[in-house]
This record gives sequence, C-alpha cells and structure tokens, in this order.
Amino acid sequence: MIDVAAVRADTPGVANVAHFNNAGASLVSRPVYETVALILKEEYLGGGYETARAHDIDLKAVYTSLAALVGGTVDEIAVVENATVAWQQAFYGMQFQPGDQVLTTTSEYGANFVAYLQMAERRGIVVDVVPDTPAGEIDVGALEAMITERTKLISINHMPTSNGLVNPAADVGRVARAAGVPFLLDACQTLGQMPVDVGEIGCDMLTGTSRKFLRGPRGVGFLWVRQSMLDRLEPIVLDHHAAEWTGRSTYELAAGARRFENWETMIAAKIGFGAAVDYALDLGLDSIWERNSYLASELRSGLGDLDRVTLHDRGAVQGAIVMFDIDGVDPVSVRDVLYDQGINVSYSTRDSSVVDFDRRGVQSLVRASVHYFNTEDEIARLVQAVAGLVR
Repeated sequence: MIDVAAVRADTPGVANVAHFNNAGASLVSRPVYETVALILKEEYLGGGYETARAHDIDLKAVYTSLAALVGGTVDEIAVVENATVAWQQAFYGMQFQPGDQVLTTTSEYGANFVAYLQMAERRGIVVDVVPDTPAGEIDVGALEAMITERTKLISINHMPTSNGLVNPAADVGRVARAAGVPFLLDACQTLGQMPVDVGEIGCDMLTGTSRKFLRGPRGVGFLWVRQSMLDRLEPIVLDHHAAEWTGRSTYELAAGARRFENWETMIAAKIGFGAAVDYALDLGLDSIWERNSYLASELRSGLGDLDRVTLHDRGAVQGAIVMFDIDGVDPVSVRDVLYDQGINVSYSTRDSSVVDFDRRGVQSLVRASVHYFNTEDEIARLVQAVAGLVR
C-alpha cells in the first residue's frame, strides 16, 4: 500500500499544483531532484569528466536498476537520450527488405508510425494495422491470422499516448514467439505505473522513458534488447563507445546493448534516472498500479457524471490515462483554463495517433493522467473545475 502522505512529502511540487500530466512529464521526487542537483553542482565545481569518474559506481548502478525494473540483465540495457532514440535504434536496426511486413496497432503513436511510413518509402516494407477487439485493445486473434512468412516485426504500444487502455502485451508475446517474429514493445506509458516484466511479456525489445510515470528527469530513456536479439540488430549510428576502433579498417561492436549508446551523455540525468527507478521499485509496482487504477477509476466516475463531458478511454483493462472532451469547448482552452486554476492537464491531437483519432471521429482530446501521489481531493478539484466549464 502506498503511503500517500510520505510520497507527497517527497514531492514538493504538489504544494503548487494538482498535477494530472504524468503521462507527459510527472513531478520528480525530492531524492531525484537532489541527485541531479548534486551531480550538476559537482560538475560546476570540479569538472564534468572528473565528476563522471567519481560516480562510476552510481552510473553502473543505473543499469542494474533498469534491469530489475523490467526483469532483464544489465548487458541488455542501453541508456540513451530519450525513448524515441531508443525506439529508433530498435526499429531502424532491423534489416528490412522490400515486401517485409510490420504489424502494429490502431492506437500507435505518431512518432512510431511516421518511422513505419518512412521505411515503407525507403525500403518498401508493408505496414498493416491489426484491428481492435470490441473493447478496444489489439485483437490478438486477428494478429495471429495476419502473420505471414513476410512478417518481420510486431511493434505495438503497451499503452497509447491518447487512450487509457492497456494492450494485452503478454498475449501478443505468445503469438510472436510461436511465429518466430521479433516483438518490439513501446512501454513509455506503462513503466512506472504498473509491473512490466519482459520475461512474462515475451518481447524482444522494449523502450521506455524517464520523465513520465517513473518520475525521473527529462532527456533520458532506455532500450532493452533480449540477448538473443542483439546480433540481429544493426546499430543505426556508431561512435567509439558503441564500437572499438581496432585497426585502420576494422572495428568491433561493444558487448551487449551498449552498442546502441553514444559516448556523450548527461551524467546528472542518467544517475537521476536511476534514482527514479529505485524510488519506484522501493514503493512496489504492484502497489503503484493498484493505487493508479483506483485513482483513474475515481476520475472517470467523476467526469462521467458531468453533462457535455464524454469519456474516450477504451480497453478491457484501463490505466492512469483518462481521455475526455467537453462538447463545444476546445481541449487547448480546457488545458489553459485549468492551468490558471493550478491544475495541470494536457491534450492530444489527431497527429499523435491518426488511425485511432480518425476511427473515433475526433480531432483532439483532453488528457488527464493520475499518479499515486494524487489525492481524492485533487480529483474532486479537477472534476469541479471541469464542471465549471460546462455550465
């Protein structure tokens, strides 16, 4: 069980705002802030290279923490600039040939889908969208039926950026393993709000970010690659960290997933990321998921009782992201009005998930995303503020 008073005491930002933009960037905890501030101060006073050398043990511990978070090993972790870079390293690292098929979801994120489209133009791959179940998540039976000898990759999100559903990743993993098709999972919105275990899911590659539900600093993310998948991916860029220059015309890739990293990195953010992961692990992902599910249900219930407010979440299992709109009120205006009242929400537009938005016939939606440090009083405050917009 989450000690809400304790985590709020660790989160000074709650004194300033009711923060419901955790799917965008959550409020960092005091331990994370103090870790990042300490590293920056040491760099300020003593030099960047010297600070990194002094914190070598802390840097190595980040890989241990991330491996524990997803159930992998330290050799399978690459810490990179952000989750998009991590995902691109995995996707563009595939050796696609003309006619290769990529299977994805109706709710796929815009940054991922434009990469599919570019590879369709560049390499002639075929991108097929798997239909949904009536509840809204990916239809695993339809996925299985769509796999052919040309299927090169299954690439889905665990939770969309603009929909509260949780896709049945473990069921997808079972289908992928049975067919021998690599499986790439974008877990940006689930890491830090629910347990995610690569062994149980059966994915071959997984990407995540620091800034969302893990409550870490911005500008850092990671890629996990199953050991057996490492040599099937070609790093899209190399430097002398990712590969050793062994001779005038030769080089050797770094062992493990470090081959997907660059040498230059923000040490403070990287170690701060580790602190954020440790904070989540100490609280317990099962406890976090239980509280997040409860808070999201409370918010959906409150918003659902309001006239002119429509909830847009789908899925048999729903998480901490709550999507809604107000008839006749632009979501950007909702965001701005609530911000002026000390309430942070966000909004999603069609270009973030074209297939999903077109299927639902909407152009933009308000996104309110809860996290375990939110309270029932904050939810009531948000609902009351939205009610003020529908009068």
